[in-house]
Amino acid sequence: MSKLLIVNAEQADALFGDGGWDAVVVVGNTDALDAHPEIQQLVAHASGVDARIGREPLMLLAPGLAGGRLVLAPTGDLEGEYEDVRRYAEAAQAGVGIALRAGARAPLLVIAGHDDLRYSQALEVALLGAGHEIYTPFDVAGPDVTLGVLGLEDAPRANALENGRIAARDLCGGDPEQMAPPAFADYCVELFADTPVSVSVIEDQDVLVRDYPLLSAVARASFAVDRHAPRVVRLEYTGEGVISRNWFLAGKGVTFDTGGADLKIGGAMAGMSRDKGGAAAVAGLMATLAQLKPKGIRVVAELGLVRNSIGSEAFVPDEIIESHAGVKVRIGNTDAEGRLVLADVLSHLRESVGECENPVMFSLATLTGHVGRAYGPYSAVIENAVARGQALGGQLQMVSEIWGEPFELSRLRREDFAQVAARSPSERLLSSNNGASVNISRGHQFPMAFLLQAAGLDRHGAGSDQPIAYMHLDIAASAVEKRDPLYGQPTAVPVATLLSNLLDH
Repeated sequence: MSKLLIVNAEQADALFGDGGWDAVVVVGNTDALDAHPEIQQLVAHASGVDARIGREPLMLLAPGLAGGRLVLAPTGDLEGEYEDVRRYAEAAQAGVGIALRAGARAPLLVIAGHDDLRYSQALEVALLGAGHEIYTPFDVAGPDVTLGVLGLEDAPRANALENGRIAARDLCGGDPEQMAPPAFADYCVELFADTPVSVSVIEDQDVLVRDYPLLSAVARASFAVDRHAPRVVRLEYTGEGVISRNWFLAGKGVTFDTGGADLKIGGAMAGMSRDKGGAAAVAGLMATLAQLKPKGIRVVAELGLVRNSIGSEAFVPDEIIESHAGVKVRIGNTDAEGRLVLADVLSHLRESVGECENPVMFSLATLTGHVGRAYGPYSAVIENAVARGQALGGQLQMVSEIWGEPFELSRLRREDFAQVAARSPSERLLSSNNGASVNISRGHQFPMAFLLQAAGLDRHGAGSDQPIAYMHLDIAASAVEKRDPLYGQPTAVPVATLLSNLLDH
């Protein structure tokens, strides 16, 4: 794996080699670089002989500039009313990629900003794109890179965020053996050693079956294989001072999903080692907090780590299993396993809320194919009534836009509860229909209705003695690069959005 250090470069002579930079990467349109006439002059000369200047990313020989290399990474037209800040991430990724392939190991990033509010975080989002390009998986040797940034105001936060995103990519991208549940848990134990984040791991089969019955049903066929046996990882961070924000996060960590008895067929099993993107993103956020040590916040997370295996012990449709919250669930489809894992984890988090004020709960999951069918490569946020009353989903959506991780705001409806209503007197809930979510009306919304009831969160609605704001984030279509949803690089979405929502709003 590569190592990345992000530093604020001094303005004065950094462009001319002071500081050891070996390439200058300009992200944005060079006509906005009035503070750097030497770059504008080079670009003007080159434009006379190369029509690609300003249209596509490329490198110029630049004697006198750091490393003799000038990489231009234009964003294209930013004036279009439907454009967004992802233009900066895409341009930075392309530009830094050119610099690295040319041999640079200490590129200097120069961001040509824009005064539209859509681009208020353009520099930070460009860093996300650069980090995505620099990242190499933990099992691949990569270069160590120092990235200089002109005008970077908060280098510690930038480094903490990228380190959290690296952890999220590692955990999401590891193959079914590298990041099987025990290995995923071990990574977390090592990641949070000697940090303010406490870690506990539940691995005892009797305890899991007793306290996480739905999760254990999903893992039933994998218990007998030690390296695939399930784990629940609990992470807790409590900052110094008076606690003003209390967050509780549940992460779906299905390390491989065969579909179980409802076996995935027709090639649909490929890429299912990425079905742990929700747990990976939660761990990434906690890693960022461990490094930043923000005051006044408490964050508790549980990661449900299971392999949905097929075998003689596999759970099957029609089984009725009582959740941790005491709700009898009839299994409708074993390939709808993620909501079962989340329901028990959410129920434990519900019990952890205690007497704290204004708790906010999240579930993060690569849950449904339907979200991709509905929204393309975007994430979805669905609120319960308490969160909707506080406009928390709208706030998260606003933050996601300026950080280049756009969410669509979805809505829970009464029809969603009808989808999971009992079909017989023997159960209270049906976990799912017996078809793929992409073919089911409201396929990414109705799982929220199941989660609310199976986890006991329906007891904490707007009119209850203890309301809990709860948002479900379905990142199935955004957790991996859209260019290759099966084998592409994990994106670490939505670590940046969650961090900003927690600390800045």
